[in-house]
Amino acid sequence: MAEPKEFPARTAAETETLKSDLIALMPALRAYSRSLCANQATADDMVQEALVKALDNLHRFEIGTSIRAWVFTILRNTYYTALRKSRREVEDADGAHAARLCERPSQDGVVDLEDFKRVFQQLSEDHREVLMLIGAAGLSYEEVAEICQCAIGTVKSRVNRARAKLGEALGLQADDFIVDPDRGSLPPGVLTGSW
Repeated sequence: MAEPKEFPARTAAETETLKSDLIALMPALRAYSRSLCANQATADDMVQEALVKALDNLHRFEIGTSIRAWVFTILRNTYYTALRKSRREVEDADGAHAARLCERPSQDGVVDLEDFKRVFQQLSEDHREVLMLIGAAGLSYEEVAEICQCAIGTVKSRVNRARAKLGEALGLQADDFIVDPDRGSLPPGVLTGSW
């Protein structure tokens, strides 16, 4: 049996810096979590659970590595663990029943955002995930590849396919996308992470 890995002790200042870094990542974590599951309350609960896990295991974080990639991996693993547990549960997770009970807003901007959210949720899980990590969270292709445990080329391919599907479904032209050579091309609304 392998010996448990020993982690070097940290100063109080180092620990506080790491905690501050985690707090600063909360908006991006919320946006990513909401891309994984349609239920806003569940998404917020997942972020809270991931942050608690991160804080409980802060002594295991290796200084010099990306804390963003580390905590996003914790959130992703939390999501997939919860997904496996909930396979037998029946609920309105995608909001389909609730959507039939409400009236759509009349303002164009809100309608456009709702259309985007609807189309975004129709993307495959892999496509939603990379768009949120690269577009909203601002992670690099390398960090996303590490989080998703795949090759950088796979991440780039997923971003390109997701972008094409979003553009087609929303009737957007290539000029309607924000182009960033480091993060790919995404519709402007994806970058805010506010939805």
